[in-house]
Amino acid sequence: MPPTLASLVHHSALKLTVRAGADRLDVPVRWAHVSELADPVPYMEGGELLLITALKLDAEDPEAMRRYVRRLAGAGVVGLGFAIGVNYEEIPKALVDAAEEEGLPLLEVPRRTPFLAITKAVSAAIAADQYRAVTAGFAAQRELTKQALNDGPEGLLGALAAQVDGWAALYDASGAVVAAAPEWAGRRAARLTADVERLRDRPAPASSVVGGPDHEDRVELHSLGTGRRPRAALAVGTEAALGTAERYAVHSAIALLTLTTERSRSLHEAEQRIGAAVLRMLLAGEPDHARAVAGDLYGGLLDAPFRVIVAEGDAGGAGLAEAVEAAGARAGEAVLAVPEGDRLIVLAADGGAAAHACAEYAASLEAARGTSSSVREPSPAEGDDLVIGLSAPAGPIAAAAAYKQAEQALSVARRRGRILVEHEQLASGSVLPLLADDAVKAFADGLLRALREHDATGRGDLVASLRAWLSRHGQWDAAAADLGVHRHTLRYRMRRVEEILGRSLDDPDVRMELWLALKATAAEQ
Repeated sequence: MPPTLASLVHHSALKLTVRAGADRLDVPVRWAHVSELADPVPYMEGGELLLITALKLDAEDPEAMRRYVRRLAGAGVVGLGFAIGVNYEEIPKALVDAAEEEGLPLLEVPRRTPFLAITKAVSAAIAADQYRAVTAGFAAQRELTKQALNDGPEGLLGALAAQVDGWAALYDASGAVVAAAPEWAGRRAARLTADVERLRDRPAPASSVVGGPDHEDRVELHSLGTGRRPRAALAVGTEAALGTAERYAVHSAIALLTLTTERSRSLHEAEQRIGAAVLRMLLAGEPDHARAVAGDLYGGLLDAPFRVIVAEGDAGGAGLAEAVEAAGARAGEAVLAVPEGDRLIVLAADGGAAAHACAEYAASLEAARGTSSSVREPSPAEGDDLVIGLSAPAGPIAAAAAYKQAEQALSVARRRGRILVEHEQLASGSVLPLLADDAVKAFADGLLRALREHDATGRGDLVASLRAWLSRHGQWDAAAADLGVHRHTLRYRMRRVEEILGRSLDDPDVRMELWLALKATAAEQ
């Protein structure tokens, strides 16, 4: 620890005597400074032992001494050393009383003790304290390195918590707690998720302090990673501010964890290249080759039903990739995520944590956008918004079909202004919402325009008759009854439809196109 007034008083060579403030000698001394100025405060930083002979002071004036001592104490001076036998044979009572009144330690310096000796003693003690701190820091670094090599991040966190006499926690890129030491610290660390997310939004390296005197502890948060976006974060909780040795330990932990995360990033990039090869083989209909390449890395994923997720926009789905990979890591699931330009392709276990995280991520974006999951026309400004298509459950043999399903769902999501659409929703729903596309509407209007123009002249009701006839599957009597006309009248109208359109109603494709055209334009009637 740094030198204190008490350690200087007990220094056998200095022969200092306490004349006031004996109950405040445990305060650290940052430096010993000599000044005979009547007001040395402008040259003080706080924490100094001020040494004087009262050459320019009226040390016998009680009021002057009260002002002098009060100003020194206010500037953070921790003690006053008065040399006797120079200008005064003993310390004037006015100065002693002022020091006692203000609670400022006052030390009597004998004539045979030069101020230089006190300054050298303080300097030597500070240097020794710094050497101890550096030595302890190197020892802590060795211990942290050993634990990191032997037990990984968990061992490192345990060693760090012991070094700082507090707790430590590691967060992943999503802000979730990966590990904590001691074990109880996980609950405390989990309450800092919002603070970690704010830190993550700042360019690395970044740090912040949470808590303080009025909180249960003081927590330092540090981002980890060398890229623009932090890949992890470290939290260190202690009762008080860190000392020099503890600071060395924290900096060593940051360096080691950064190396770990950067190594993990390199491994992650290699895994992505393997994942891209596995995906290409699956889509090419080569599941056996895909299994052989995947090995243990993705093998478990290919042994059970999986979902194919295709996402576009939002910088290639970077946020979605982080969410699903972090969820998979926490659950111990294999996740195959392959970025391809502005598109992200993910294979995630059906019903697993990663697939669930995808749905949660989309829901959070929907909430932030301020819309419901109902149909909404996207605006041009939203062209870069994230859209996600999710396939039905599939296996390696059907991977290509699942990929096509995800692409189809993605297309529908973009057209409807949705964040996420599942292919199963399309299969279990109706095809009619798909007819809302502008191109379909234009086709329907063009197909039925001649019939509508005919009806507008008052020469018949061909559109309504066509709708009734198609809805009754060409049954003349039933359709005529619905219209309230004779079946011969309906037959005449259907011949007119064929004449006007130049197409035969005996052709099932024609009937299908006309029925879809009627449905596509029904909402506008």
